Amino acid sequence: MPIDTQIALGAALPSREFSWTPTDVQLYHLGLGAGAHPSDPVELTYLDDRAPQVLPTFATVAPTLRETEPPRVSFPGIEIDLAKVVHGHQEVVVHKPIPATGKATSTGRISEIWDKGANAVIVQENTVIGSDGEPLWTVRSSIFAKGEGGFGGERGPSTKTALPDRAPDAEFSTPTLPQQALLYRLCGDRNPLHSDPEFAKGAGFPAPILHGLCTYGVVCKALTDALLDGDATRVGGFRAKFAGVLYPGETLHIKVWREADDLIATVTVAERADSPVLGDVVLRIA
Repeated sequence: MPIDTQIALGAALPSREFSWTPTDVQLYHLGLGAGAHPSDPVELTYLDDRAPQVLPTFATVAPTLRETEPPRVSFPGIEIDLAKVVHGHQEVVVHKPIPATGKATSTGRISEIWDKGANAVIVQENTVIGSDGEPLWTVRSSIFAKGEGGFGGERGPSTKTALPDRAPDAEFSTPTLPQQALLYRLCGDRNPLHSDPEFAKGAGFPAPILHGLCTYGVVCKALTDALLDGDATRVGGFRAKFAGVLYPGETLHIKVWREADDLIATVTVAERADSPVLGDVVLRIA
């Protein structure tokens, strides 16, 4: 059905209570490729059995870790075929380091809906409160819905993070695994776009693509390891726009500039002439 902005805009999303354990944290980090150097003491801090450090990007999967069904794009006033949807952008702001074990409640709303002509952008915001009543993190994300625009809404802002006019302060490559999507989907995202070759072809891709949120987490970890001494507690926030696809097994080429308390990065695919994967990448240092 078409988007009904009178119903959808500002609509509350169902609250969700959830919990997680060190095993959940370990699985998430393994889904990002942690453990590739199993004797590295820093690398092992992500995989400790009792108190693994937690990347802030864990916030993107913590509420859905137990889900085994493909996601649905079904909100008040919004009902969209999953095959028409791609991730637009993602942002996580942590209010304090995420503990390795926890219970929390997530509440959210549809905060923005933009009419991009033929397509639509739907933005949702979720706030997560720990069992002690204190805020843990805030998540903002958008989806790009193909063919769902044209409903007469506002086009919305068009912003882009400017890159410093100098050579990058760091530049490195980060590989992904051929089975990365099949492992990462165990964190709760069972969208067949990432595992079913026929579904992927029906969506216009020659093969299953890596989850955008997996790429997002891989890059956050890579920046943390390369420029923050592998200390996840130094990450206060992380945001990025999804600019292109990555196929499992490809290599990320990352360039980084440090500006005050921000790490600004470009992320491209080394094997495909540096095709963009993530744009407007900013890691805020706590």
